Amino acid sequence: MSEEEEQDELFDSRQILVDPKQKPVRIDKFLADKLAGVSRSRVQNGIKAGSIRVDGRSVRPNHKLMPGQLITVVTPRYRAEGEPSLIPEDIPLDIRYEDDDVMVVYKPPGMVVHPGVGHRTGTLVNALAGYLQKEDLPVLPGNDNDRVGLVHRIDKDTSGLLVIAKTDFAMTHLARQFFDHSIDRTYQAICWGEPEEPTGTINAHLGRDVKNRQNYRVYEEPEEHHKHAITHYRTLEPLYYVSLVELKLETGRTHQIRVHFKWMGHPLFNDSRYGGDRIVKGTIYSKYKTFAERCFELCPRQALHAKSLAFTHPKTGKRMAFDSELPEDMTACLDRWRAYVGPRRQNDQLS
Repeated sequence: MSEEEEQDELFDSRQILVDPKQKPVRIDKFLADKLAGVSRSRVQNGIKAGSIRVDGRSVRPNHKLMPGQLITVVTPRYRAEGEPSLIPEDIPLDIRYEDDDVMVVYKPPGMVVHPGVGHRTGTLVNALAGYLQKEDLPVLPGNDNDRVGLVHRIDKDTSGLLVIAKTDFAMTHLARQFFDHSIDRTYQAICWGEPEEPTGTINAHLGRDVKNRQNYRVYEEPEEHHKHAITHYRTLEPLYYVSLVELKLETGRTHQIRVHFKWMGHPLFNDSRYGGDRIVKGTIYSKYKTFAERCFELCPRQALHAKSLAFTHPKTGKRMAFDSELPEDMTACLDRWRAYVGPRRQNDQLS
């Protein structure tokens, strides 16, 4: 399965109802027997991290389960059986923060996050594996078999911040935060046109497009397998033909922002998958067409940037927040559009 086909958030969730005839048993033993390929120590980490709960409440590893209790389990999604072993590589990383438990890294546009079909090497995960190995730093158990601390991802051509877990406990703790939607993520994007409402919320289910299984689309009459997706947006700078917008995610579905904005009629600038790589707003004159094509050349990818990230530190409990600059290609594109619409702005202010 390629990166573009996987969920943004790399965790699994499930519910287990304790059998009415179950004799009292420690929850860590019960789950170690119940969950295939999950060790008792990993179960204990999950309980301590709060990602395993009983009837909605946190418990201790020695909690005795009773008949009829409901267990909810959120676990990081580790390497699938049969997936090729990871190749550590010496690739430079832009590390914005690091301690013994977590890292925050900046991913440039064009870099694939995780190895997949056609991308066995050169990915962010290959770089992380090489860095952790080289520096002899703590890594997840079975580094060769796991995802080197990934609990979320961004698309290849999206730039921005990612949080990486360096211990199994941190990975489990962060997975629970993503599941609970308590991790704050802010994106900035350039979209075509100006949204009619300068601020708003897009609440629309997503699913695979039956005409093109590589793409996703909004389903206004969702079925059970469609994913609920919520995007909050705010227009930061309207520029007539395009706008700079800020986006906050409540959910982390594949291509969520890109599909939501296409559905609104404002596809992201130069998003080739969802119709943003053609002129969506503007005149038919050749001079404008030439100008727009030069803007495409300045930002040769979907103009989307994961700008900020905030989460609770797994060990200290402290809330941590990180911000990043808008990348050069998006900044250059915006500057070109600002100059282009400058005279029109002046005329509007005078009228």
